Amino acid sequence: MTIADFLKSPFPAPVTLPEEDIAGPKKYFNRELSWLGFNWRVLEEAENPRVPLLERVRFLSISATNLDEFYTVRVAGLRELAMTGNTSPAMDGMTPAEQLTRIGTETRLLMRRQQEVLETLQREMSAAGIQFLTRDMLNDADRKHLERTFLEEVFPVLSPLAIDPAHPFPFIPNGGLSLALQLEKNSDKRRLRALLPIPQQIDRFVRLPGDDGQARFLPLEELLLLHLGSLFPGYRETGNCIFRVLRDSDLEVEEEAEDLVREFEVALKRRRRGEVIRLKLSDSAPAALRRVIMDELHVGNEEVVELGGLIGIGDVKELVLDERPDLLWPSFTPRVPERVQDFDGDMFAAIKAKDMLLHHPYETFDMVVRFLKQAAADPDVLAIKNTLYRTSKNSPIVEALCEAAEEGKSVTALVELKARFDEAANIRQSRRLERAGAHVVYGFIDWKTHAKIATVVRRENGKLVTYSHFGTGNYHPITAKIYTDLSLFTCDEALGRDAAKVFNYTSGYAMPESLENISIAPHSLKTTLIERINAEAEHAKAGKPAEIWAKMNSLIEKDIIDALYAASQAGVKISLVIRGICGLRPGIKGLSENIRVKSIVGRFLEHSRIVCFGNGHGLPSKQCRVFISSADWMDRNLNRRVEHLVETKNDTVKAQIVSQIMAANMADEAQTWIMYPDGSFKRPEWDGTTPLFNCHRFFMENPSLSGRGSAGASDVPDLTHSND
Repeated sequence: MTIADFLKSPFPAPVTLPEEDIAGPKKYFNRELSWLGFNWRVLEEAENPRVPLLERVRFLSISATNLDEFYTVRVAGLRELAMTGNTSPAMDGMTPAEQLTRIGTETRLLMRRQQEVLETLQREMSAAGIQFLTRDMLNDADRKHLERTFLEEVFPVLSPLAIDPAHPFPFIPNGGLSLALQLEKNSDKRRLRALLPIPQQIDRFVRLPGDDGQARFLPLEELLLLHLGSLFPGYRETGNCIFRVLRDSDLEVEEEAEDLVREFEVALKRRRRGEVIRLKLSDSAPAALRRVIMDELHVGNEEVVELGGLIGIGDVKELVLDERPDLLWPSFTPRVPERVQDFDGDMFAAIKAKDMLLHHPYETFDMVVRFLKQAAADPDVLAIKNTLYRTSKNSPIVEALCEAAEEGKSVTALVELKARFDEAANIRQSRRLERAGAHVVYGFIDWKTHAKIATVVRRENGKLVTYSHFGTGNYHPITAKIYTDLSLFTCDEALGRDAAKVFNYTSGYAMPESLENISIAPHSLKTTLIERINAEAEHAKAGKPAEIWAKMNSLIEKDIIDALYAASQAGVKISLVIRGICGLRPGIKGLSENIRVKSIVGRFLEHSRIVCFGNGHGLPSKQCRVFISSADWMDRNLNRRVEHLVETKNDTVKAQIVSQIMAANMADEAQTWIMYPDGSFKRPEWDGTTPLFNCHRFFMENPSLSGRGSAGASDVPDLTHSND
């Protein structure tokens, strides 16, 4: 399918709802249930026969870890609201207690399905030479090998714990996995209850020798049960179960904290001891053992999920073996843009020639690293500023900033301490930067700084020139290999001035005035979006072509949804690519019949945020207005974070976004799910033989328009016209 085919295809026939539903809260879809729907789509990729086997195992692991985080963050918050008696309805009308009931039902179904998918994958893995063993499948040679492994690699880090009045129930950290035991002494039949916490510092699966390239794995808990005699001499096991706890991961930080870093360090320790909100344990657990665990962890039946199979299913990611490329996605090496090669790797010269938009991971994120490393080493560079929301452990970005500071350049790093689950890592990075001599700031206490901006000020021919980078994703070289994001490099003076004002705002609270090409949340970004949506509605009312294309991770902000509904009713054609949460209900007569929504779930994680407005000329057109952003259309992003929305005005960059990136996303069939008015997503029907257009494959095979060098862009497919 080409984008031309897509544009010619009619919008789905709208459904009719009662008038009171269109006017009331039922015109919105629940945020939490929408997220669970996304995680169902992730899990269904683990069942997709078009996905390589070990990549399906990876999808299964992702679905499990996603669900754990959902519970420790979202469900924990709802639970607290319900326990305090809060009955305020969500946008869709459900109270916290009602949402918890629906979530509980849906997640139990999801976890049972995860176990069923694992069983299917285990059979297929076994056929492919990767075996998942139990104790009763071991031979004598296996047992001998495992005895040595146990004594040398496992036993030294174990802490078997009796449970009795002299030995109180130990603390189990968030995500902690434990083996609970009922034991009986051989000599006098005296009974003992014990816990064996399974160390998180060693692999969950123990590998055994295999013949002819076979990979054989035994879960760690099976190894422990095999060697209980070494841990509890003179006792025999009469019952056991595996259990895992999830705790509330929210951080409470004092708003008036004098030392924000120290306050976060204290809060991180409190998080580890958060209240248990979910207990998963073996469905074969002895009743008495089950009761002891529940009592000691202070959980009720509603927090308990009993599962047959593997507890802690996210750990199956260890079984994704690099040594089996035949069971993984074909290898892919990100491109170095020809433009950069034309200038012998000189990023400043390449950017000076023309604005450049890189599409990660298809174009290598190393260009962002090179931009900052080159700045650090360049004697003509005077100052560097960079926001850091998330980055890697041994970050080359932080290394470049440290090098620049040590070279005597003025370096300002805005480190966001409130980046969830990366707080500790960001504290370490901030201290490293301070030791190197960089100015480290932490933004606002109430708002997270989520904008992705870097600037380099360079002296050229007696003048100061600002080179800017605006991203839709984090400065994280590892996630940049699997997240699809955009990097805009420019030396446009207006954008440089805007970026400087944003940094001044975050470091000194100086409210930016007269921003030229940028809108920022929480002040002007939402207003700008609504103004542009309303402008499209006015074009439609005037009989002009009116169209909006947008791509993001989540759409849940009520005012934005209402503006899109109003635009649809005015006749604006709206096509949305939304990976995850969507609170808007498309295809409802009289409300959203001109809105269609799709989700793309595939090899790479869709992460870029883009919006294109026809501007009275429809889409695609040279007169359209095109923006990239760090923000999803959610309440938190638009109203409680510092985010950016950048308009791209370079013709080549605009063409790349509209006619290449958005066109391919719209035309994708292979990884697409279509949203229906009831909030459900379904794959398009496929006859099993006709090749399906895959936007990820297209981007891997075709360079970006603005990254082309002297060869020009004439041979780069434009999906608005090609039949690729």
